[in-house]
Amino acid sequence: MTLRMDNVGIVVEDLTAAVDFFAELGLELEFRGMVEGAWAGSVTGLGDQSVEIAMLRTPDGHGRLELSRFVHPDVIADHRTAPVNALGYLRVMFAVDDIDDTLERLLARGAQLVSTEVIRYEDAYRLCYIRGPEGILLGLAQQLV
Repeated sequence: MTLRMDNVGIVVEDLTAAVDFFAELGLELEFRGMVEGAWAGSVTGLGDQSVEIAMLRTPDGHGRLELSRFVHPDVIADHRTAPVNALGYLRVMFAVDDIDDTLERLLARGAQLVSTEVIRYEDAYRLCYIRGPEGILLGLAQQLV
């Protein structure tokens, strides 16, 4: 059996700002457009819907992130400010070559460190959690070995 994860989906209010942020991280825009109609709502269970999406992929081509902005129906819940020990979605972790450079670029785009510093885990990784656009929780990890 072959299995691979296709994408992780995140709902946002400001699609352009989110796309710009993840492009700064290094993801590449693959598609941006509208997904609408009853056929789409039959997949999500929402009925007739109108959603603007942006599909971004990692440079290695193995991972994708789908950002969605619902036009209709209205968004009904907001989990963006949930603490890291809340049930459900926690974060998306990205492996980076240079965590300091990546963090500097993302902080300039409004990201905020969750803790006060980048943490070292033994001699294996340097790690941190950040809140990106709209409070989306992301992890950054730089392998040291």
